[in-house]
Amino acid sequence: MRWMLLGAALLCSLGVSADFDYDLQPRQIAEDVWLAEGSTANFDQDNGGAIHNSGFIVGEAGVLVIDSGPSKRYGEALRRAIARVTDKPVVRVLLTHHHPDHALGNQAFADVPIAALAGSRDLLAEQGEAMAENMYRLVGDWMRGTEVVLPSETLDEGALQLGKRRLRLLALSGHSGADLAILDETSGVLFAGDLLFYQRALTTPGTPGLDTWLADLERLQALPWKQIVPGHGPLASDAAPFAQMRDYLGWLDELLRHGAERGAEMNELIRAPIPPRFAAISLTRYELIRSVSHLYPRYERDQWSRVER
Repeated sequence: MRWMLLGAALLCSLGVSADFDYDLQPRQIAEDVWLAEGSTANFDQDNGGAIHNSGFIVGEAGVLVIDSGPSKRYGEALRRAIARVTDKPVVRVLLTHHHPDHALGNQAFADVPIAALAGSRDLLAEQGEAMAENMYRLVGDWMRGTEVVLPSETLDEGALQLGKRRLRLLALSGHSGADLAILDETSGVLFAGDLLFYQRALTTPGTPGLDTWLADLERLQALPWKQIVPGHGPLASDAAPFAQMRDYLGWLDELLRHGAERGAEMNELIRAPIPPRFAAISLTRYELIRSVSHLYPRYERDQWSRVER
């Protein structure tokens, strides 16, 4: 594979080190529910790509893992962290979506069922090699030995039993095109995946549309949750992540729509002022540049279609 060769080249340039340790320290956020919180920074060689939130639930017969992480090393570190909490085995992994920081740790869980929405499996099969290659470029030796492993089970929306615990699964699409949200009905913990970013600017490369994303947020907020684990950012016990997301998505939509209506150039929009209420959110300018690049051509096409009609 091209990205494996790239990884070998990086090893030569960076030097092989035994010190690449994620040192995960999950904390308990509810009875039998644990969170390994990631950085709100961008991918780099300091964080090894651990910029997401992973979690696990300890059931009667075993452990359910939510998102395997950005690399084989991360997945292995997560399994070691789980073993410090419980001697029960990992029995299943659920992937919230296919993006590399959430699904390239699958290799460390290849001995158990790995489950995802059908769309997530298809997208990982289509994009996984390119994502892994890009991760090698971004984080280097942290990715050593990582290969793409596809989910072995397909999930549908509905209920999933973990012993006596009942999980509610929602099949949504606003962030990546196929997004799984998981509500543990016993504890009220909602694992929202990347449908929710909090205190970290959202990423938009796979969204089918900001209107779809906003509709997904309405469904999530209506659930009987007590705590929210966003895909990126700190744990919350109130609706602040929903308010921040809706506010940001509304501002972004307005910026792009009004820009298209007046024929603005893309370079103008990426330099648009960041509203003060978003100034403290991590990576706002960086993600605005990316979002304009991803989404603005769609807004321009829509505007031209309206003009032609």
